[in-house]
Amino acid sequence: MRTIELLAPAKNLECGIAAIDHGADAVYIGAAKFGARQSAGNSVEDIAELCQYAHRFGAKVHVTLNTIVYEDEVDDMIALVKALEKAKVDALLIQDMGLLKLCKEQIKTTITLHASTQCDSRTKEKVAWLAAQGFERVVLARELSVKEIEEIHKAVPNVELEAFVHGALCVSYSGICYASQHCFGRSANRGACSQFCRMAFDLKDADGRMIEQQRYLLSLKDMSQIDNLEVLMRSGACSFKIEGRLKDINYVKNVVSAYNKRLNDIIARHKNEFCRASLGQVECNFTPDLNKTFNRGYTNYFLKGRQPNIFSPNTPKALGEYVGRVKEIRHDSFNVSSTASFANGDGLCFINHQATEEGRKEVLEGFRVNRAVGNRLYPYKMPHALKAGMSLYRNQDQAFEKELSGQSAVRKLPVTMVFDTTEEGFSLTIALREKPEICTTATIGFNHQAAQKPQSDNICRQLTKLGNTIYECNEVEIDPKAAQWFVPSSVLAELRRTAIEQLEQIDLGKATRTKVENKSETTAQTGIAYVNPKQYERFPYLYNIANRHAYAFYEQQGMAKPQPAFECTDTKALKAEHNEALVMQCRHCIRFSLGYCVINGGKKPTWKEPLYLELGDKRKFRLEFDCKHCQMNIYAE
Repeated sequence: MRTIELLAPAKNLECGIAAIDHGADAVYIGAAKFGARQSAGNSVEDIAELCQYAHRFGAKVHVTLNTIVYEDEVDDMIALVKALEKAKVDALLIQDMGLLKLCKEQIKTTITLHASTQCDSRTKEKVAWLAAQGFERVVLARELSVKEIEEIHKAVPNVELEAFVHGALCVSYSGICYASQHCFGRSANRGACSQFCRMAFDLKDADGRMIEQQRYLLSLKDMSQIDNLEVLMRSGACSFKIEGRLKDINYVKNVVSAYNKRLNDIIARHKNEFCRASLGQVECNFTPDLNKTFNRGYTNYFLKGRQPNIFSPNTPKALGEYVGRVKEIRHDSFNVSSTASFANGDGLCFINHQATEEGRKEVLEGFRVNRAVGNRLYPYKMPHALKAGMSLYRNQDQAFEKELSGQSAVRKLPVTMVFDTTEEGFSLTIALREKPEICTTATIGFNHQAAQKPQSDNICRQLTKLGNTIYECNEVEIDPKAAQWFVPSSVLAELRRTAIEQLEQIDLGKATRTKVENKSETTAQTGIAYVNPKQYERFPYLYNIANRHAYAFYEQQGMAKPQPAFECTDTKALKAEHNEALVMQCRHCIRFSLGYCVINGGKKPTWKEPLYLELGDKRKFRLEFDCKHCQMNIYAE
């Protein structure tokens, strides 16, 4: 039987608790430093509190330490890892191989180590190499297909594989994007990405001819694999990750609930094949709807192979759910042909087709509803470009947001109870229904006195009064001998309290934790052979070496002269040596997406290559179409 984990993001303690309440088997959260989302840091005290809460359900807490670490930060990193161990976190996500070396040799932490997605794990060779270094889990590149995940699992079956299933997409393979650092001095590998890929570019050919003007050619749609979960479960992946450590609590509630329900539906059909990684049953008081949560339109990305329509060239903003067409417009209002309900404060948008010198251009325009009277809407300011017949989208649903506010779900642990007699009184055994081996027995002394009326109903009623605890019971077994004795309600209450207190002392996190056994013995001598070796040889900063421990690690791997990370490199000297710097590697291909990939049956281009992306300030980036690896490389000149 394969254990399946739903892994949710936690911007903070509140979001982490909400994720657990709405069905997550694990959450990942950033500490105060060294997480790949600089603005989503949390104190060790909050992380410890989250661990305590999650472990009550056998759920886990993963902490992201997935930045590269500078030399002057090493001591702080060591202290943080030791503090996180005391906080009882379950796993650390690591990118920096220097930190891996420290964890194994100096800190000697017992925390499970996961290779973060910034490790750029897209081949079976890379995953096997990471496993050989001591990682129990590898977070796969978002760009992989089901077939590629299957091949990795077959090659390295004893390594846990974590796959992204929902949320925003980075256009570059994670961990090897240097555009933000190059342009703005903000390192993506240090948690300070400036979202270069969400900017507008001109696309020009080698002669300077304009091909596309001011379009978001690197901005991808958001991923959604909710309809592909079963095939992913069978591919060998065991953990399904929702992106969003910068997202608010309502995003977490809605998305986690949707995926939790779908996973439970799949497992209910295949009870002998799959089970969930944590315990408990969730009851939501709302209907999850992924279309009502921030998204740029959804794609399954490369899950089924390369396909068109994965990017969103007209806007990097959220389009939202389609809610109908504009019907009739007045000077201060309009009505909508729709079955949707509207509320004051709703955020709506439409696509405005503007005429330019280069042709028609699509621009997303949004506005806020000041007052809604049925299907007649009164905006704060009437948008001039709105026309009858236009499609209307809602990217903020006030009624839905209100529905999610407050307590929107309750998670309980179902238990069974057995009430019996002892020589000196009575006993109560409480066991988790999902794991009957996890149980506790409490006893109480009380003289056996024959009852004058049936006791069973009162025994059941008193024992199942679990109040504000995380437990619920619909199954009480009463020994026939015990039912003949009189048992005061106060005795039953005391017995119940004692048994519950004992049950709460059991560390369900530890009880449900499983370790990966028989790690792969596959090794790689240099760490070069697993991904596009020519590019790693030409641009050795791709290894992201930022401290002496990482340098020593790669020396031990047989690397002759490890080179510093891009962030630690003199980019002027780099460009002088190579004439340009590789700043992105992408599976997304602009040539394919625009319909000009002749290998895949596209039109023959009329332009002269190489092509260039150009920002508004005239900075240029050369595109290289690496058809051998079906990849697009972006170079800064």
